[in-house]
Amino acid sequence: MKIAIYQPYSIEKPGGVQDHVRSQAAELRKRGHDVLILTPRPRKYSNPAPENTIFTGVSARLRAASSSPDISSTIDQAEIDMIFKNNYFDVVHFHEPLVPFVGRQLIASCPYPIVATLHAAMPENIVGKTLGSIKPYFRSVLQYVDVFTRVSAAAGDFLEELIEDVDMHTVPNGIELSTYKNAATAKRDPATILFIGRLEKRKGPKYLLQAFIDLKKDFPDAKLILAGDGPDKEKLVRMIRDSGVQGVEMPGFIDEDYKKKLLRTATVACYPAIYGESFGIVLLEAMASGIPVVAGNNPGYSSVLRGRGSLGLVDIESVVHLRDRLKLYLSDPELRSLLTDWGVDYVKQFDYKFIVDEYEKVYERAIQKHKA
Repeated sequence: MKIAIYQPYSIEKPGGVQDHVRSQAAELRKRGHDVLILTPRPRKYSNPAPENTIFTGVSARLRAASSSPDISSTIDQAEIDMIFKNNYFDVVHFHEPLVPFVGRQLIASCPYPIVATLHAAMPENIVGKTLGSIKPYFRSVLQYVDVFTRVSAAAGDFLEELIEDVDMHTVPNGIELSTYKNAATAKRDPATILFIGRLEKRKGPKYLLQAFIDLKKDFPDAKLILAGDGPDKEKLVRMIRDSGVQGVEMPGFIDEDYKKKLLRTATVACYPAIYGESFGIVLLEAMASGIPVVAGNNPGYSSVLRGRGSLGLVDIESVVHLRDRLKLYLSDPELRSLLTDWGVDYVKQFDYKFIVDEYEKVYERAIQKHKA
């Protein structure tokens, strides 16, 4: 098949959707499909588009709450027409179709079978904050879609309120397991808690730091790594200074190599997001690395940590609950070993080869529906 995959975020910025699209496209190409990625040109980007990529319009900075992502902004209609005139596609796959603004223009102009994937939990995503009350806009976009997918039940649960007879399939986010080979057997630092993510209210680092300050009374040698950057960084630094707690490291934004190094050496991973999560790729990365996970019991994380892994789900706003769960994991090596073995096995189902298996089935369904 010849497949176009559209994603609305700047390729120069890190992000789960961008990573997902790159890995999805790579796996599809391994299977012999011809894949083009459609994406907005990043701001101040003057180089040619990467191989197998077509720039569609430009991205702009959207300031929404504590996040400021670069998303699709404007595109000339003649440019859209030329893309579809010069390229035949068996199917066009739109990720985050409701993110303004180019997706709306592209979807309405697309003459080919359309699959749309919803990644974000509606109330907290960009669209929910800016366009949540404009249902006619949503309907105008969604009416052209043949088949929908969502990464979990937390993403896309609003669709039934907007359109009837939604053809919806749950296809989770994936992980490239080969990049975590043998990580589970790596030597671990003692009593090290790892957080990787944006330092903002939604991700909950404040609650983790509060729990760690209390936890240090029983584990004086414990260490906390808060890896990432964001608007709450200075608040966290003041909390550390005012409390006098020792053992907190804040390396700032980290690249993929350093992230994997931290995942190979930490004792426990903690992702205390309090809301706004529709899935949890960070949880998969931790489990693939052989680390037990403590995480917020939001709908997205709860959809990932099932079975034995649900032991790690806690009410993050209860600092005592979070502290006690971290203490349990740090103090019980047999429990950590049990959860590590479970996680390494459980995460195998999220390898991209299985995710793309599902996408191929969805593509075939969209093609048949479009013909009808």
